[in-house]
Amino acid sequence: MDLFKILGIGLITCITSLIVKQVKPDVASIISIAGGVVILLMVVDYVGQIFDVFKVVMNKTGLPSNLFSIVLKIVGIGYLTEFAGNICSDAGSNSLADKILLAGKIMILFMSLPIITNIIDIVVDLL
Repeated sequence: MDLFKILGIGLITCITSLIVKQVKPDVASIISIAGGVVILLMVVDYVGQIFDVFKVVMNKTGLPSNLFSIVLKIVGIGYLTEFAGNICSDAGSNSLADKILLAGKIMILFMSLPIITNIIDIVVDLL
């Protein structure tokens, strides 16, 4: 299973990073980033399959495609900001990580405004 490969790479990367951190802290950060990139590359195929399922759902429901694209963008923003924030935290910049996460949350709120207005319009029409 790919999950066990991902877990193995993650644990090996973590242990290697901890060992190297005692001798060369800057190299340990590079090892952590490299392990994270390898894991991300391993799940790229799954992302494509998720897009295919969204296309099927979109065709079956008849909902506008822009709503699904907004949801996918929101999920992407969440994952990317969390990933970048964790990298900053691992590098020791917790305040920068917090600012990245805050910016991601603000962007998610901004991106969700069309969905919120659509829901409000539906509720008003029902009343």
